[in-house]
Amino acid sequence: MLPDSLPVSVLIADDNMTDRMLLSSIVRRQGHHVLQAGNGEEAVKVFEQMRPQIVLLDVMMPIMDGFEAARRIKALAGEALVPVIFLTSMSEDEALVRCLEAGGDDFLPKPYNQIILAAKLHAMERMRRLQATVLKQRDELARHHGHLLNEQRVAKAVFDQVAHSGCLGAGNIRYLQSPYALFNGDLLLAAASPGGDLYVLLGDFTGHGLPAAVGAMPLADVFYGMTAKGYGLAETLREMNAKLKRILPPDMFCCATLINVSVNRRVLEVWNGGMPDGYLLKQNGERVPVPSRALPLGILSPERFEPKTQVYPIEEGDRIFLLSDGVIETTNHEETLFGAERLEAVLDRNTDRDRLFEDIREALQGFHGETRDDVSMVQVKVVDSASLPPAVLTPDRGQPTPTDWSVSFEFRSETLKHYNPLPFLLQLLQEVQGLRGQSGALYTVLTELYSNALEHGVLGLDSSLKRNGEGFARYYQMREERLRELQGGYVKLGLAVEPQTEEGGRLVITIEDSGAGFDVPATLKRVGEGDGYSGRGVKLVRALSHSARWADDGRSARVEFAWEGQA
Repeated sequence: MLPDSLPVSVLIADDNMTDRMLLSSIVRRQGHHVLQAGNGEEAVKVFEQMRPQIVLLDVMMPIMDGFEAARRIKALAGEALVPVIFLTSMSEDEALVRCLEAGGDDFLPKPYNQIILAAKLHAMERMRRLQATVLKQRDELARHHGHLLNEQRVAKAVFDQVAHSGCLGAGNIRYLQSPYALFNGDLLLAAASPGGDLYVLLGDFTGHGLPAAVGAMPLADVFYGMTAKGYGLAETLREMNAKLKRILPPDMFCCATLINVSVNRRVLEVWNGGMPDGYLLKQNGERVPVPSRALPLGILSPERFEPKTQVYPIEEGDRIFLLSDGVIETTNHEETLFGAERLEAVLDRNTDRDRLFEDIREALQGFHGETRDDVSMVQVKVVDSASLPPAVLTPDRGQPTPTDWSVSFEFRSETLKHYNPLPFLLQLLQEVQGLRGQSGALYTVLTELYSNALEHGVLGLDSSLKRNGEGFARYYQMREERLRELQGGYVKLGLAVEPQTEEGGRLVITIEDSGAGFDVPATLKRVGEGDGYSGRGVKLVRALSHSARWADDGRSARVEFAWEGQA
């Protein structure tokens, strides 16, 4: 036996007993185990029963020749490599070709040379072991791939459950997502706030597939949790950025556009960090770009991150269109990008906003484009807040709830600059079981009362500025400037819960500010005459609460909510 050669089981089939015995003796002396057959049919039976590792076949045998025996043995072996060496004295090329066509792997000419025989057996055994190793590794890879696919399937089911637990199915939202890999690196979330506002997030993580989707889970958790509690865009963005900065590797971040569609206040608030321009599509055909003005989430430290938002006036019927860069970075055969200009040309030609997605897809097809990234588009139609799905409320834990208490707060300048007390106040009121059914109205009223006290009282802003789009933008610019420079001033807010009957009760909200006050009757008159945006908050408070009164020239207000029985 040759060095590093291993003993194998060898089947020798030859109708000539003398040749067969001679060859068997040589093979045994080389350290191998020998099986014998006198013809092709017998060789096939021995192989089927004993499964030898190498087969030596004479070509010319009775009953079944070596060609047919080789074909049947190869069929029985299946994927396993069983080398077949033909024993032949033939030298014609045609005969040798027939040996190869029958499945032969090599030839051994007669008379036999022991050195050549040993070399051929050694080479065939090495081939057989290599093939067995390849098959084993293939099967292991297949099992590993199966486990990986199953793990990804489970992870994707969890991811989809978390990512789509909001209100993406709302009638005013239309979206399209086409992942580049099994997992979509783009994240699309939507949820209604307690005050009836609609929050939508479109994010694009670095990369594709599972690594890109990993960051989506904590981002979705922050988005849904803080939206349900009534936090605004700024607070939600700070929390999302801080969390991503803490958990993501340095080379990974999330471009994102986060919007708040508030129909009650007729306001679109936008933060765009690294995403392509979105668009506010007005009913009158005007198209307002919503550009990126910030770095993506997860890049800046919490101390350096400053979520400055843009505010636009909106009306029912307006639409907001957002997209990921997979659309504009689609390339054709010449490696030309589809680009923002072609997209805007599609927007210019589009006459039916309900067909906007179809128009864009047709343009991409006409461009002969090939996507190299996840593709996401979402369109939000501005509708009445009553048609939106309700916000997810704090579930009833079956615990006793407070029914007779009061609390008061005074928020001074440094707090007014940096802190939004409304989510905390709403969570406090949600502990009162009778108020849970009025969560949306409560939050809207608290928002309007606090905004009026801060903006018109402490900051002295004139709501009549919001008569048109230009004045609207100027109003919120002045709000940021005056809030940043604020010295002194306060907003005092009190909450009192009083039992009225055995199961009913009353909530009294009082609010007071340090401003100059305003003419309440005149403001309500302007609202009745449809005079722009001025005074709409006052009208909304009166419509949603059981009673609302202003005193001290508008510097203080008292609003009541009541409930009967179990909510």
